Amino acid sequence: MKTYPGSEIRNVAVVGHARSGKTTLIAALLHAAKMTAARGRVADGSAVTAYDEEDVARGTTMQNAVAFAEWQGVKINLVDTPGFHMFSHEAKAAMLPVEAALVLVNAQCGVEAVTERVWKYAEEANLPRIVVLNQMDSPRAGGGQGLSALMEDLHERWGRTCVPVQLPITGPEGFHGVVDLITMQAFFYETNGNGSGRIGEVPGHMLAAARAAHEALVELVAEGKDELMEEFFAEGTIPEQHLITALHEAIREDRIFPVLFTSGEANVATDHLLDFLKVYAPAASERAAVAVSGIEVMETVAANGHAAGLGASGGEAEHGNGEVSGYGSGMGNDKNDADIVLRPVADSEPVALFVFKTMSDPFTGRISFFKVVSGVVKTDSCVENYARKGQEKLSHLSVMQGRKAVEVTELHAGDLGAVAKLRDTFTGDTLGQKGAEIRVELPERPEPSMTYAIEPKTRADEDKLAGALHKIMEEDQLVRFFRDAETHEFLVAGSGQQHIEAIVSRLKRRYHTEVTLKAPKVPYRETIRGKAEAQGRHKKQSGGHGQYGDCKIRLEPLPRGTGFEFGNEIFGGSIPRQYVPAVEKGIVETALRGFLAGYPVVDFKATVYDGSYHEVDSNELSFKVAGRLAFKKAMEQAKPCLLEPIMKVEVEAPEEFAGALMGDLNGRRGRVQGMQARGKATVIAAEVPMAEMLSYGTTLTSITQGRGSFHMELKHYDVVPQLVAEKILATAKKPVEAEEE
Repeated sequence: MKTYPGSEIRNVAVVGHARSGKTTLIAALLHAAKMTAARGRVADGSAVTAYDEEDVARGTTMQNAVAFAEWQGVKINLVDTPGFHMFSHEAKAAMLPVEAALVLVNAQCGVEAVTERVWKYAEEANLPRIVVLNQMDSPRAGGGQGLSALMEDLHERWGRTCVPVQLPITGPEGFHGVVDLITMQAFFYETNGNGSGRIGEVPGHMLAAARAAHEALVELVAEGKDELMEEFFAEGTIPEQHLITALHEAIREDRIFPVLFTSGEANVATDHLLDFLKVYAPAASERAAVAVSGIEVMETVAANGHAAGLGASGGEAEHGNGEVSGYGSGMGNDKNDADIVLRPVADSEPVALFVFKTMSDPFTGRISFFKVVSGVVKTDSCVENYARKGQEKLSHLSVMQGRKAVEVTELHAGDLGAVAKLRDTFTGDTLGQKGAEIRVELPERPEPSMTYAIEPKTRADEDKLAGALHKIMEEDQLVRFFRDAETHEFLVAGSGQQHIEAIVSRLKRRYHTEVTLKAPKVPYRETIRGKAEAQGRHKKQSGGHGQYGDCKIRLEPLPRGTGFEFGNEIFGGSIPRQYVPAVEKGIVETALRGFLAGYPVVDFKATVYDGSYHEVDSNELSFKVAGRLAFKKAMEQAKPCLLEPIMKVEVEAPEEFAGALMGDLNGRRGRVQGMQARGKATVIAAEVPMAEMLSYGTTLTSITQGRGSFHMELKHYDVVPQLVAEKILATAKKPVEAEEE
């Protein structure tokens, strides 16, 4: 396969809401570019980027996938991303190795919840965005109201800089072409054809609308550029060649977000989309020089001079018919200018690459997807893993076409590649030439929002479980697997119920490990609401030296979240100093085992203030037991109660579901803290007991028709209401007392 320099590479993340047709459109683009003999389809599992067994079985993308198209001397790397809200962290991760985001909008539905979310991710990354209104062949495009309704929706969400660079051609036969507003030519297509268009004249009934749209585009491109405005006012327009160069620059600088029209299902206007990406999408070489802080953190200097995550080229790169400058992507942490050293994204620089994705293949093993930051990476070369300080050999360099690896001899700065069987390299690691160390920081990922207890079905499953889950965790960094020290359960955490169910299904399909999911035990706590005093005396005589310990303690409540405090008010030597820590140890151990229902006792102070001892029979063990006895007696009088974890919950959903969601949260003993608008979505902030949120993901999906998402984190502990506490205590076992030594 041919190798491409950075100036001939376009890296594009295809993002959007679920069912917007991302995977189908990529399959159509690959077919139009003659990369595949037949157009793959999601329904039968033949789409190039829908290769994962879980993706195929569920009919939805759950992990990023990479494919490439060679088109008229340019290589276009396409990163397919999930559109379901539970997997949007994957779409966010896809922003780092690319130079542009192709934001797909379902023409039938307009901008949806995840579309807005991924737009925000791209905005945070300073990533140029190209809007594609897909599924234009549907009679319900624009809600049945056509182009004006679609554009009104885009302008309301993202502003007037969302401007059409095409107009859709529709008729009795449906959507069958586009008018290019730059060249003022029409492209006609056969429905379900090979994606290749026929150039023709603009239809007469569209000529006036096309001219008006062309003038609006030219005027918007000229804004902010004095020389273009002068040319525009002098000639009434901008010559085509100048317009191409200026539009490319405006897209790269986020001044304009072009809008195109396609149908991936009908394979209409796909070759024209490839043309557009070739000419107008930023090239990989247009990244600014990489900013290195010491030898640890790599960021990017954006065109405005601030540090960002992986930036654009500091020099000039020829593209289209003019000279263009670099831009930034904004995914790093700001550093002082004095700490920044620049490394251009160029073949002449030391080799450096970072791993942005890991895939576990049952035949090949671990496959590491990487982006070449600088230098030329050659097959069989040796590089150093800067994070783990080990050497890795890059055997059989490849570029990925979905699951299929296409071997290459070398990859240039800015390209995406893959390599199998690296020994000790994982997602987020940076590798490169020894002595020229840098570090790429991946964007911060959200914390898991749902946890389930996981239990192997057989002993054989138990033996395989940890290894299989760790392989899944290498692929998906949002997955967590751990043992709860309090409940002694093995827990698996993910972004939601569907995410965790997919993990369980993958364990069975890929690793032949069967498990049972159970709702996790809620980590309740116990505390006291009153003061109490008690005496604990341990006296035992069994021949020879006996055991004797006697202490008086006082318990009092502390503010919520304080934990445990111990006080010593012994005066006059009623208990020798060396035995006081033993009393504390006895109290702490007994508190961990609980008093009401076996949950740890927290937020209290225990003070030992008196006692007695025996010169011969007293020892540390005796006073430890005495502390236990005193604690249990004091707890009986100190008004013990249960505490439950209260979660800070943020729910985002279309505004029409706000009433139903608030009612549901109130029914879960939640306290709504407030609401705010975020575009057309509403964000509800609430505090809800964890016990009421264990199955919330399923309910939210049902109420919002899959358009809502939520995040929660521990806020604090609060007292369980009496009626609820009685039910918990009725099913809980009293703590088993340890035998006194």
